[in-house]
Amino acid sequence: MHKTVKARIGQQKWNNHIRKKFNFKGDLLVHDPRSSLRTGDIIAINPGERYSKTVRYVVSSIVAPFGTPIEERPPIPTAEERAKERAIRQGNYAVWGFEEDPRGVKDSEWFIPGWKEQQNARKDAKKKKYEAAKAAREEKRAKSEAANAKTQKPVPDSIKQSADVGVEA
Repeated sequence: MHKTVKARIGQQKWNNHIRKKFNFKGDLLVHDPRSSLRTGDIIAINPGERYSKTVRYVVSSIVAPFGTPIEERPPIPTAEERAKERAIRQGNYAVWGFEEDPRGVKDSEWFIPGWKEQQNARKDAKKKKYEAAKAAREEKRAKSEAANAKTQKPVPDSIKQSADVGVEA
C-alpha cells in the first residue's frame, strides 16, 4: 500500500488467571504522507484523521533511522502542514489565504503540472454530459406528449357544453 506502513507497537494484556499484565506485540497500519520511512526505522506515531477503514494513525517523526539517513529522505510534514494539504485537497483553500486553488498556480508550493488543464477538461466533459442528458430528457418528453396526444379520446360535445354553462364570457 502506497503511503501506508505496518508499525509494530508494544502492548500489555491482562491475564486474569495469573492476575498480571504481560507484554505482547501488536501491529498497526500507519499513514506515511511522503513515503519517507524505510524498513527498520523506529518511529513516533500519533492518532490522526481516518485515512482508510483500518488506517487511523500518522507518523509524527522518525526517532532512529535505519539505513538511509533522514537528510536524504523526504521530510515528514507537521500536523499544520497536513491540515493545510487536506484543506487544499477538499477545496477549502480560502481558509489558508489563497484566492484560487494553489495546485493550479505556477510557482506555488502545491503546484501540479497540468492540473488546471485537467480540471478544465473535467468541467467541459461534465457540461457536455449534462447537456446530452438534458437533450435526451427533452426528446423523451416530446415523444411521450406526442404519444399521449394520439391516445387521448376527444371530449364529447355534451360535456363541453355542460362545462361551459357555468362560465360567463
